[in-house]
Amino acid sequence: MSVIRRGAEAEIRRDEFMGRQVLVKSRVPKSYRHPTLDQSLRAHRTRVEAKLLQEARACGVPTPVVYDIDTTKAEIWMQEIVGPRVKDALQTAGPEEMRAMAEEIGRMVGRLHSHGMTHGDLTTSNMILRDGRVWFIDLSLGSKAASLEEMGVDMHLLREAFQSAHSDLMRAYDIITDAYVREYERGKEVLAKVRDIEERGRYS
Repeated sequence: MSVIRRGAEAEIRRDEFMGRQVLVKSRVPKSYRHPTLDQSLRAHRTRVEAKLLQEARACGVPTPVVYDIDTTKAEIWMQEIVGPRVKDALQTAGPEEMRAMAEEIGRMVGRLHSHGMTHGDLTTSNMILRDGRVWFIDLSLGSKAASLEEMGVDMHLLREAFQSAHSDLMRAYDIITDAYVREYERGKEVLAKVRDIEERGRYS
């Protein structure tokens, strides 16, 4: 099957699994690493990402269903979520649609964090709108048992994504943080970390 997306760390192709169309994410070998180390790292990151996708889904955060993994090939076989990226959907959304998306993002990030997980690359490019819900994809940089600092980095990345891709929609980020704090009891502490991170960046 042909590759539909290629990044620095992985490529994604469409394939079939037990009669259904799926996406296959393959971590590409890195020639600058020792082959044994490279295979070990790719296998480990594949297992971690698959586990995060499953655990996030189990706690109510929409993520693709993982059908199978192949650690030898460093591949995840998963459900394809069909819909526009939130990055694109926000550009054409009316005020009420924008608010609904923003509130859903805030709730789902809050739920993810309340279960000790982070996304690791929390941008609107890694979210898909489908059936009125925001689905999270690409948790390859995510973590479990995350610290408040790591959660702060998540929210900082999201704020930066809005500043660069949606500078005219910063109101949406405010709606996200309001919903986030309602969902996650330590949300205000995380947002304080975001301010710390921004201050550090300003004076570094």
